[in-house]
Amino acid sequence: MLAENIQTGAEQEQQKGREEGLEEGERLRAEKTARNLISLNALTDEQIAQATGLIKSKDKGKRQQDVVVC
Repeated sequence: MLAENIQTGAEQEQQKGREEGLEEGERLRAEKTARNLISLNALTDEQIAQATGLIKSKDKGKRQQDVVVC
C-alpha cells in the first residue's frame, strides 16, 4: 500500500511536470508568433494580443522586447 501511494505520488508529479512543460511551450510559441507579427508591422498591438492571447505592450517603442503573457 505504501509503495502504491509513493508510485501514485510520483506519477502525479510527472503529470504536473508535463503540464507545466506544455504550458511553457505554448507561452514560448505565442511569444515567437507575436514577435513575427510585430516584425511584419501589419497589425496593431491589439490585433496581435488578440491573435496570440498575450497582453499588449504599454510602450509602443519597445514592442519587440515587451511581449508579456497574460
